[in-house]
Amino acid sequence: MREWADFTLEQDDGEAVTLALLGSLRVQSIGDLDARLDAIDYEVSQVDLTQVTEIDTSGAWLVWRLAEEREAEIIGESDKARRLIKAVSKLMDAEAELVEQPGLISRTTAEFGKLVINFGQGTVGAVGFLGSMLVAIGGTIRHPGRLRGKALVHQMQLVGIDSLFIIGLMSFLVGIVIAQQGALQLREFGAEIYTINLTGRLAFRELGVLMTAIMVAGRSGSSFAAQIGTMKLTEEVDAMRTIGVSPIEALVIPRVLAAMFMMILLGFYASLAAIIGGAAISTVQLGIPFMTFLQRIQEVVPLYDLWVGMIKAPVFGLIIAIAGCYHGMQVKSNSEEVGRRTTQAVVTAIFAVIVLDAFFAIFFTEVGWG
Repeated sequence: MREWADFTLEQDDGEAVTLALLGSLRVQSIGDLDARLDAIDYEVSQVDLTQVTEIDTSGAWLVWRLAEEREAEIIGESDKARRLIKAVSKLMDAEAELVEQPGLISRTTAEFGKLVINFGQGTVGAVGFLGSMLVAIGGTIRHPGRLRGKALVHQMQLVGIDSLFIIGLMSFLVGIVIAQQGALQLREFGAEIYTINLTGRLAFRELGVLMTAIMVAGRSGSSFAAQIGTMKLTEEVDAMRTIGVSPIEALVIPRVLAAMFMMILLGFYASLAAIIGGAAISTVQLGIPFMTFLQRIQEVVPLYDLWVGMIKAPVFGLIIAIAGCYHGMQVKSNSEEVGRRTTQAVVTAIFAVIVLDAFFAIFFTEVGWG
């Protein structure tokens, strides 16, 4: 049979009223005790728990609230009741101390401040990383035997050979789009023949290298960050330092050199694939013979357009490799950090490549290669 909770009131000679709780103060046996206690009109000075047989968190909260509202002293409690009441009181005090959330302007200012601080810390870290890399490059130049040839060849395969298909397909399709859309617009002026000029100059000067850089950033830059980040997480990088091997020389330099060299070859390869794509669609849509398209490319595309693309390619490769390796070396805590740093590496590399491409466009125009 369930033992319902109850209470009695006792008044001493000094008119002090003691409220004695009886029975089980558990959630299933409290019933309407809370409402009946609120109906008491007497000034209660003590809450006596001597005759309480059982108590849980609900009962502890009821006792604590009663004592707080009546400003009464709790007496006769068991050790379990004392612990529960203390825990409930701490919880309620913590909720009472919750500060009001700052307004929109304050939150926005705080977030902007965090961004500025993070940017400053990131800039300092990047400059330090570049300094370490320059020192390692200087040591490699003085002692060529330090250059890890097998690692360099392996990274060249990963960056270049393994990405030939996807970059070739992408560039071929981009060439088709440029030629097809360009022909539609030039047809209005009766100048479809200039589709060859448009396709050739864009492929060699801009899109061949730029689209390749974006693809390499997403494919190889993310790989650099994930590989080095995982090595940091498993303490392989620390183990290298312990045995006297420079992580910059062993991990960063081969990736940087491989990205710079392979970007030149991939950029040229992508430009050729784009021109072939443009020639193919022009043969079908404009009736320009395939070989005629290629011969015309040699006549209308200045040689400096090729040099513009080839100058930009190693710079883009350098930026992509540095972004991937830097963010990989910043991994510290857990596997989630690897994913976050990999994403940051790709975003940083693509953003930097596009910004640099804009500066290159202005620079080459000023020097007469526009």
